[in-house]
Amino acid sequence: MHRPTLPALLVLTLATAPALADMPEGITHFTLPNGLETVVIEDHRAPVVVQMVWYKIGSADEQPGKSGIAHYLEHLMFKGTDTLEPGELSKTVTANGGSDNAFTSYDYTAYFQRIASDRLPLVMGMEADRMANLRIGEDDWQAERQVVLEERAQRVDSDPGSLFAEERNATLFYNHPYGRPVIGWRAEMEGLTRDDALAWYDDHYSPNEAILILAGDVTPERARELAERYYGPIPAKGAAEPRVRPQEPVQRSPRRMQMTDPRVPQPVMTRSYIAPERNPGDQKDAAALTVLAELLGGSMQTSVLGRELALKGKALWVNAGYDGFSVDPTSFGISLVPADGMAPEEAEAELDRALADFLETGPDPADLDRVKTQIEAARVYTLDSAHGRAYDYGQGLATGLSVEDVNDWPDILASVTAEDVMAAARQVLGSEATVTGWLLPAEAAQTPPAARAAPAPAPAPTDTPKPEVQG
Repeated sequence: MHRPTLPALLVLTLATAPALADMPEGITHFTLPNGLETVVIEDHRAPVVVQMVWYKIGSADEQPGKSGIAHYLEHLMFKGTDTLEPGELSKTVTANGGSDNAFTSYDYTAYFQRIASDRLPLVMGMEADRMANLRIGEDDWQAERQVVLEERAQRVDSDPGSLFAEERNATLFYNHPYGRPVIGWRAEMEGLTRDDALAWYDDHYSPNEAILILAGDVTPERARELAERYYGPIPAKGAAEPRVRPQEPVQRSPRRMQMTDPRVPQPVMTRSYIAPERNPGDQKDAAALTVLAELLGGSMQTSVLGRELALKGKALWVNAGYDGFSVDPTSFGISLVPADGMAPEEAEAELDRALADFLETGPDPADLDRVKTQIEAARVYTLDSAHGRAYDYGQGLATGLSVEDVNDWPDILASVTAEDVMAAARQVLGSEATVTGWLLPAEAAQTPPAARAAPAPAPAPTDTPKPEVQG
């Protein structure tokens, strides 16, 4: 997916209140002349507001050899400006009763504050300041590089599951940068410099490369006034260019991998597939995959794999995962923990049999209706908070969707049919280009799962949505 260039964005700029056709109640959308796309979500139930600024740049946009630079700059964004001392932004938010943080993913980097609505001008002014006037001291960059290295040590290097997930992604994606970890490879992180960070900031942190979300106790009129006051004067740093990345070649063969570690308490299997993402005006396949994941592994008691494997004593745990918020093709995955005493190859055969049966019979109509209702209920519950609604629009727009696409998603999910689910299942589960990985306790290393001559008729997918690194 490609984002529009600045001229295209300016065509969308509205001189008065936006006039999108079927905009939900309480949602306002406009674009400033400098290209800053803004969504306002009114919610006056509490005198609180959330500000989120999403930059349409993430770790998948990094140059080879510079992995981790997107997350590294996220940390450095808290180091101050000409008018803010290092750490002052967060201290000011906290002193005013609010909270703030940031996170980096493959496709975006985002910063947010939650604060009393009468303090909104304060946080908007500080956020706009660091969009335009970041300063990185000679001492700050080295100290913060050590912080992100320690973060990697805590979250990845000391966790066999995280290490295994890194290697799985690198195996699943031959060529696409989704195969690199968001936090970066340690050897490359150690070489990041102040100049690298400033170049990333200068190239990508611009209003026409960003999305402003304001959610909570604020009116559209007040939001536009403040956006124009604080962000409007910031000039765009040239035209926003399309996100051109190396793409995956056609994958044709199954791959297997195994890792053992004495810290692993039980064997865990994950099988991964490349799967289509949500695209502007074309979200039907992604909606079917969302429903498929919930049908297969959304509940240990009622899902297909839960009933066939967990409830019948063949697995201790099963799960299926898919997240279509992605600029490029993403992954679909299924994971399981075998029952105690069951050999890995036996558990895998049981999984293949259950998936083959599903591809043969399709979903039960009652299950399909129940799952769609559960997905909608979970979505409504998540969006009950201002932060949840801000996240929904921010993540959508940051991955190339339009406001209309985000608005249409519930109806597209509701319209998914059994035929749609089966078409998606055959496309993804029927692929031979799988990555099947086993993470084993050290004592199981002598009895690895046997390699199969060919995949079962209904192989399974990967694991979970692409990760974010927060803070």
